[in-house]
Amino acid sequence: MAASRQPAFFTGYGVADTVAGRFETLSLHAGLVIWRTETLPEPGPDLAQDLTDAVFRNIDIALREMGVGDVAMPKKMKVMAQGYLGRTVAYRTGLHEPETDVLARALARNVYGDENLYESADCQRLTRYTRRLHEAYEPLSLETIMARPLPVVVASDVS
Repeated sequence: MAASRQPAFFTGYGVADTVAGRFETLSLHAGLVIWRTETLPEPGPDLAQDLTDAVFRNIDIALREMGVGDVAMPKKMKVMAQGYLGRTVAYRTGLHEPETDVLARALARNVYGDENLYESADCQRLTRYTRRLHEAYEPLSLETIMARPLPVVVASDVS
């Protein structure tokens, strides 16, 4: 979660410093580490589910602090869970597609709200960052993930 809150995303990548923008950076980071964890041998998949549950518990707390009530919470959480899942599938697909613009288009669509912005400097920078983050997470073992802290790609270091 801390990696998703790096100020550079909101000052240098053009990500909106809003609840929606913060959800985008959280979805990106959590999705990549959860993806790596669920591909590991047992108990990797169980740990991945625990991480997912923890992310959504934190989202629940944040929404309640912002004033979302008990009646509206289930619908809000369902929408956010569906959005998270769609994003993680799109990013995973993009990271393994030989065409380099698949990931950029997914990021542009979700983070910037317009797939046509995939060639923008901000989106290209976020695409490079995402690839570096994936490369940092890909070799992690279950022991490394459980020991923490995870490797952090410093957003301001990616040009």
